[in-house]
Amino acid sequence: MVCGGFACSKNALCALNVVYMTDVINASWWVMSNKTRDELERSFNCCGLFNLTTLYQQDYDFCTAICKSQSPTCQMCGEKFLKHSDEALKILGGVGLFFSFTEILGVWLAMRFRNQKDPRANPSAFL
Repeated sequence: MVCGGFACSKNALCALNVVYMTDVINASWWVMSNKTRDELERSFNCCGLFNLTTLYQQDYDFCTAICKSQSPTCQMCGEKFLKHSDEALKILGGVGLFFSFTEILGVWLAMRFRNQKDPRANPSAFL
């Protein structure tokens, strides 16, 4: 299937972003202490990271989240982290666009009014 133009590049960048975020979350999860993992699992109400490693079952067994006692399976924390980071990045992107457009407006205004003549100046004077 052939996709064209902006939609194709946007989808490719979104897919790349998800892969990159998965790698970052996975790398940081295994660097954290067990106490930090427990606090994250309790606050996000999830167990484990991704079901990609053999350590997932061990990580799931030591989970202390409330969802584990309520249902036989809990949502994985990696999915919740990805959703949360996606929302945060969308907000940050909007803020970045707002400031970039106001900066462009400021440059345009500066160029527009930079070379205006002073109406109080003597017209016969050279500059």
